[in-house]
Amino acid sequence: MSCRNARGRAHPPDTIRLSPGTQVREGGELAQLTGGDSSLLRRINSAVTLHALRGGDALTLTQLVGDTGLSRPTVEGVIEGLIESELVVEVHPDPDSRRGDSIRQRGRPARHFRFRAEAGHLLGIEIGTHGARVALADLTGRIMGSYARPIDESTGATERLGLVRATVAELLRRCEVSRDTLWAVGVGTPGVVDAEGVVRLGTALPGWTGLELGARLRRSFRCPVLVENDANLAAIGEHWKGAAAGMGDVVFVLAGLSPGAGSLINGRLHRGFGGAAGEIGSLHLLGRESNPAQLLSAPSKPIDPLDEAAVARVLRLAEQGDQVALDVRDRFLTRLVRDVAALVLAIDPEIVVIGGWAAGLDGVLDPLREQLTRMCLRPPVVRLSALGDDVIATGALRLALEHAEEQLFSVDQEAVRTSPAAGAAGATSTTPEAPKVSRHISAR
Repeated sequence: MSCRNARGRAHPPDTIRLSPGTQVREGGELAQLTGGDSSLLRRINSAVTLHALRGGDALTLTQLVGDTGLSRPTVEGVIEGLIESELVVEVHPDPDSRRGDSIRQRGRPARHFRFRAEAGHLLGIEIGTHGARVALADLTGRIMGSYARPIDESTGATERLGLVRATVAELLRRCEVSRDTLWAVGVGTPGVVDAEGVVRLGTALPGWTGLELGARLRRSFRCPVLVENDANLAAIGEHWKGAAAGMGDVVFVLAGLSPGAGSLINGRLHRGFGGAAGEIGSLHLLGRESNPAQLLSAPSKPIDPLDEAAVARVLRLAEQGDQVALDVRDRFLTRLVRDVAALVLAIDPEIVVIGGWAAGLDGVLDPLREQLTRMCLRPPVVRLSALGDDVIATGALRLALEHAEEQLFSVDQEAVRTSPAAGAAGATSTTPEAPKVSRHISAR
């Protein structure tokens, strides 16, 4: 089963995202994943075998037969196809490790096979107000490296995107990874992002509202580029590798001048109808007393310009005991608690994770816990982000990994289809067409 396109680049095979023992519907009938000779079942068998191998350990044919429930001849045929597609490779165990087995087994040693996580790579990109951060992973999601570049907040859209591309190029150079091996790119950005990767509203960055961010970035890659709101990706990242791991109902708050939030319900991202769910920073529109400029400025000492650096200076003064600065900090925390409480009352999450630059405020968790206990019917667990500055890029990686898994473990009934990335260059491949941004991204 060859998965190379016209340029000779490896692509994911046409398989189905299933675990051993799962049932699939074919022609109105349910078929157990225990073999079969149709084209669909061959792809299913490949997916089940690949799923078993992707756990990380090298397995023998006998172990694969036991793990998948497939017959030995079927597994042998599937393995040959996966080796041809460069997703699986035969490995030779250390002779010392086989020495103990020689007492129990004679004859030709068993063949071992492993999933080639290095067959492709994934990229996670954060485009922030003050910089860009990029993370690289293999096809299992193992993070191989990251790189960050500061960017002045006044930088325009075109120049900022150029700096983002340069950040990507530097990380790929450092990790000695070819751009052609990328299977998917996830991108996190401030603002309301629609399913096509267009920033419908983005006031944090100059020239960002209306920017066709997905289309602009796709010019730099021969793979799908998936764009999502930064707070949403932070929630996904924290659920994947951080403080919310193992929890289904999650709220992540990016605490800053205008806080935003991402939420998972039953482990799935909730974007809302138009992608604007979680924009709690707009709650100040309900009353002038909650305007960020008023909250974060003392009457006699207005903060001008009102930016994160200036606010950080005021907060440092609060840590030193300055009474005016302490009043400013208390107003900020009061506003943050009110914003978070509104979301907690609506969603009833198991956990609220606080991230963003304001997460470093002294005592932010205690007043949050206290006020949420007072305001909410069932106060959630409240924790600081475990991923810190890497949380958005990590979530973007998870978004890209979700797409790669869709390609590895999903069936495309059409034999050949032009993917968006390849189609732009006039190439065709057997890769199923990449979806745009999923409205419900699983964050398992």
